[in-house]
Amino acid sequence: MDSAVSDAAGVARFVDPDEEPKSWQTDRTRAPVATKIVVAGGFGVGKTTLVTAVSEITPLQTEAAMTEASEEHDDLSDTPDKRTTTVAMDFGRITLDEDLVLYLFGTPGQQRFWFMWDDLVRGAIGAVVLADTRRLKDCFPALDYFESCGLPYIVAVNQFDGSDRFDPEDVREALTIPAHIPVMIMDARRRISAIETLLTLVGHALAETPE
Repeated sequence: MDSAVSDAAGVARFVDPDEEPKSWQTDRTRAPVATKIVVAGGFGVGKTTLVTAVSEITPLQTEAAMTEASEEHDDLSDTPDKRTTTVAMDFGRITLDEDLVLYLFGTPGQQRFWFMWDDLVRGAIGAVVLADTRRLKDCFPALDYFESCGLPYIVAVNQFDGSDRFDPEDVREALTIPAHIPVMIMDARRRISAIETLLTLVGHALAETPE
């Protein structure tokens, strides 16, 4: 079970007792570069799955059971087995390099919770927009949002079982994604695939950030 400790600044953080300490956790003269990433997309596209797959700590999830009250708002035709939905955010952490720590914030996908996005993206270096080829139109709100606020983003097509396979360039054309923005195919359930997606975003965000 995770336990809470305080760092040198008195800020509480959670530590997994089974997790091997990183050098920056034991050497107070070395401070890691902490970076915030947002994972966005439509309802049921795999945001919680991605955060859970890569997080090296027990992820914080705000999942609530779906009820009849959501029937008029949520299309379950392509996700008939979905029983819960994120109502606030998902949160996880992953150390990509010795001194590079990513904090992941998954946004709620339902429109009635979009008011939280402004707070979740504050301070982020970039965003992963997850897409489902069966419901590409569902990621347009996220694309429009990040375009309007100027936050670097990439598009990651989460390959669901039974969904049609498309090349990244076909998805780019369908979504009218500019040529300089990476579009990739991934599987949010696979840790290595999710990590590759995050690395792609970090590289793109660095390239997009003025020196």
